[in-house]
Amino acid sequence: MSKNGDKQTSACSRRAFLKSAGLLAGAAATAQLTIGRAAYAAGSDVVKFGLIGCGGRGSGAAMNAMDADPGSKLVAMADLFQDKVVGSRDRLKQAKPDQMDVPDDRCFHGFDAYQKVINSDAQVILIACTSCFHPLYLQTAIAAGKHAFLEKPHATDVPGLFVVKAACEEAAKKNLSVVSGLCWRYHTGVLETMKRVLDGAIGDIVAIQETYMRTPYRLVERTPEQKELEYQFRNWYHFNWLSGDDILQSLVHSLDKGAWAMRDEPPVKAYGLGGRSSSWDKPYVYGDVFDHNAVVYEYANGARLYGVGRAQNNCYNEVSDILMGTKGRCNLQQHKIEGATTWEYTGPKCNMAEEEQRELFKAVRAGKPLNNGNYMFNSTMIGILGRMVCYTGKEITWEEALKSTYQIGPVNPTWDMEPRVKPDDKGVYPVPIPGVAQQG
Repeated sequence: MSKNGDKQTSACSRRAFLKSAGLLAGAAATAQLTIGRAAYAAGSDVVKFGLIGCGGRGSGAAMNAMDADPGSKLVAMADLFQDKVVGSRDRLKQAKPDQMDVPDDRCFHGFDAYQKVINSDAQVILIACTSCFHPLYLQTAIAAGKHAFLEKPHATDVPGLFVVKAACEEAAKKNLSVVSGLCWRYHTGVLETMKRVLDGAIGDIVAIQETYMRTPYRLVERTPEQKELEYQFRNWYHFNWLSGDDILQSLVHSLDKGAWAMRDEPPVKAYGLGGRSSSWDKPYVYGDVFDHNAVVYEYANGARLYGVGRAQNNCYNEVSDILMGTKGRCNLQQHKIEGATTWEYTGPKCNMAEEEQRELFKAVRAGKPLNNGNYMFNSTMIGILGRMVCYTGKEITWEEALKSTYQIGPVNPTWDMEPRVKPDDKGVYPVPIPGVAQQG
């Protein structure tokens, strides 16, 4: 998804910190505060950050951070591919020359590049790269005492998601911030609307319709000298083992809003359908991911969340969130409530991608950690469950899904490894068949 839409330091005294944190052990509390504020030296106007992932979303996140906090400075960059790092650095330097300090020796590429950014003097790490690597990179950043922004999806399988959960819990212990790329939670209009929904403006929610229908992510053309693995990494959105499929790349934003409306309580079970009905012919062979998904999530109170996603050319497109309650209806995307309560948001417009960075850097400067770990886990898991039921064609409970040990991404990636999926002699990749596929 393409996202649009007090520099003052809070130098807490030991007593103030103990009071606000509710801690009894003074020495331990002071030690933890020191770890958390390693990302911002008191009296300094600069917060240094590093970027892992130099594609469109990663470069966009870096620009958002610099716009949100003029005192921030990008000091290290990493990507699998050198040309991505160089291109991103050149564009960002042209746009924000005073906030760029990335010489050649702090431009890294390859499978170990992420570690070099984390090992730099960057205090905040922005992670927006091939999604299967998100859990490992977050875990490594938190272990190194760095604050982090993690783009969605936060994981592509259940084992990876538990790594993210543990990293967020460790961040809380270290007073480090972890901010999620599920950006609608930072959109002012959506925040104001959701607040009223959660306060009962439409009564008890009985059904939610979440729709995310768009054209496919672009394809990077294959070059004659290119090996299959490089081609897949350059087109990682289109391969399940790298991206988690489109339900986790796009529809997860909408599912997150539905989960938010359900107070982040998990569903009891889900079932659905999905597949590939177009995009088979060259040059539009979109890897092995589905181009449509529809999932029904059932909640313990009887409410249902309906998620519909599509990524096809020449079709009707829509992104919408309709919440239906016993006393009214909410169009969350339009920030409107109708029924017993009539209300519409009329405040200023919001760049949510910039706002999430603003809140992250404010938290770092103030020494008041911001941790989105709870909904990061819940909403990503809802997306993973949705992929499971669409791939397998089975009804799967939340508890069953949590026990999955299936890992779709690479454990120790190298350029010599075999890709998880390969094309046939016509260049077409096998797509999971519901009713046949055993793993999701």
